[in-house]
Amino acid sequence: MDSSVKKDVAHYNDTVVRQFAIMAGVWGVVGMLVGVIIAAQLTWPELNLGIPWLTYGRLRPLHTNAVIFAFGGCALFASSYYVVQRTCQTRLFAGPLASFTFWGWQLVILAAAISLPLGYTTSKEYAELEWPIDILITLVWVAYAVVFFGTIGVRKVKHIYVANWFYGAFIIAVALLHVVNSAEVPAGWMKSYSAYAGVQDAMVQWWYGHNAVGFFLTAGFLGMMYYFIPKQAGRPVYSYRLSIVHFWALIFTYMWAGPHHLHYTALPDWTQSLGMVFSLILLAPSWGGMINGIMTLSGAWHKLRDDPILRFLIVSLSFYGMSTFEGPMMSIKTVNALSHYTDWTIGHVHSGALGWVGLISIGTLYYLVPRLFGKEKMYSVKAIEVHFWMSTIGIVLYIASMWIAGVMQGLMWRAINPDGTLTYTFVESVKATFPFYVIRLMGGLLYLGGMLLMLWNVWKTASSGRSVKVAIPAVNPAHA
Repeated sequence: MDSSVKKDVAHYNDTVVRQFAIMAGVWGVVGMLVGVIIAAQLTWPELNLGIPWLTYGRLRPLHTNAVIFAFGGCALFASSYYVVQRTCQTRLFAGPLASFTFWGWQLVILAAAISLPLGYTTSKEYAELEWPIDILITLVWVAYAVVFFGTIGVRKVKHIYVANWFYGAFIIAVALLHVVNSAEVPAGWMKSYSAYAGVQDAMVQWWYGHNAVGFFLTAGFLGMMYYFIPKQAGRPVYSYRLSIVHFWALIFTYMWAGPHHLHYTALPDWTQSLGMVFSLILLAPSWGGMINGIMTLSGAWHKLRDDPILRFLIVSLSFYGMSTFEGPMMSIKTVNALSHYTDWTIGHVHSGALGWVGLISIGTLYYLVPRLFGKEKMYSVKAIEVHFWMSTIGIVLYIASMWIAGVMQGLMWRAINPDGTLTYTFVESVKATFPFYVIRLMGGLLYLGGMLLMLWNVWKTASSGRSVKVAIPAVNPAHA
């Protein structure tokens, strides 16, 4: 009797979660390592050693794809599969498809790592991969949508928790963005031409580019925030009503903000202004979400002293708030006149990427790994503490140096003499930027060191633990 009962117990499908969590750590190190290499090349250009596939122009898209889609993507797959099962109290829908998303996504990453250094590129930012890889991405994404929404469809509880709203919006919006922006005419196995031309191509690209930030790098990670911060803090989310307002306001507004990347270009002026206005409106839902996350710690602030994982999660929200203030401000045309094409933009991007996306992913992985491998805590809590300070100091060095360099560049480029000639040559601005590039490299090395420490900690935790099966709790029909 007992054995038959045990056989009937349903378990969560955490195999795919474990796989994605481990690979998030691996790709995090790879992505940050390539970032450090290109930061060193910008400081000392001869470091490409005259080898074509090690040049900045080829490694930079490899860096962005590795950090966003390999590290960030694996963290999103792992956390969404974990969260949707727990909040729906059911096993992942279509298990073999979930397995396909893992192996398919790793194949996409591998194809990117080979093709980009070889110079195969569409030249579209964050969408550089050529058409055969785009098709594979589409297949993986459709499978991901089937698994995620299928799981929600067979859920055992009536309510759909807000984290799943954000994950769901991220999956749908990224599918739309990818299909529209990657429309291209093949001209060979690894060569294609965009379906759009001129200013339309630029507009579609930055509709895609900014919404890759808005949905891949924001909505998806807000799904993490709404589940893992309350869990780690042991407190309910501060305001569930605010989380729903946050969702709808953010989802509606973000789609319109892309034109702020094209100020002072051939884009019609009214379109630029529309992008600026929606960017400014975005400040409200963004800060509403940040406040909601931080205020979840009400009555539990003392936990920040002793819990480095919670510190990762909460400090990530501080960077989210800072980045989502800075973005709208930089979209104002008069500010953009100073910041555009300067390293201030690089500082802004990395405040969001390293500070918001990086830290919340790291905190989430530190939460997940011990639970996935049957451990009470990570192998070394002290290492998490050290990692936190390495990451935080690294980010501050990075973004502060780029902010200063960017404002300096903007001022130097538009300084004019009384006779109307330029005060500085472009080369003089490059020379003046050199010390800040060295500081950025130091910040990047610190951040990379922290990622290596995390990978070691994850490996030690996983290898000393074992894969565990977590039983799905019985649902009271009265609450279903």
